[in-house]
Amino acid sequence: MTVTGAHVILYSPEADALRSVLKDTFGWRNVDAGGGWLIFALPPAEVAVHPGESPSHELTLTCDDLAATMAELKEKGLEFKGEPHEERWGLVATMVLPGGVEMLLYEPRHPTAI
Repeated sequence: MTVTGAHVILYSPEADALRSVLKDTFGWRNVDAGGGWLIFALPPAEVAVHPGESPSHELTLTCDDLAATMAELKEKGLEFKGEPHEERWGLVATMVLPGGVEMLLYEPRHPTAI
């Protein structure tokens, strides 16, 4: 058996606006699967397993310099919830994407697999 990749799905009541952010703001390459249904190439990824009370998952984006990345994204119209804060694993901010989709963006303070 060979797993060849991962397919992440984001649900948003403003799907077209969120697609525009991924395409135009983040600049992610994409293909049209038909009828304007864009599928985006993600940056290199890693997966971690954490203990939890119940099964769940989340998508978190990483960057090399949180302050610079936030400034660039704010210039492009992206909003953030609250101020960045330090966790033992990194410097963290919460992006608010179209449709109210919240996603963490962080500058890791731990070794990464990529």
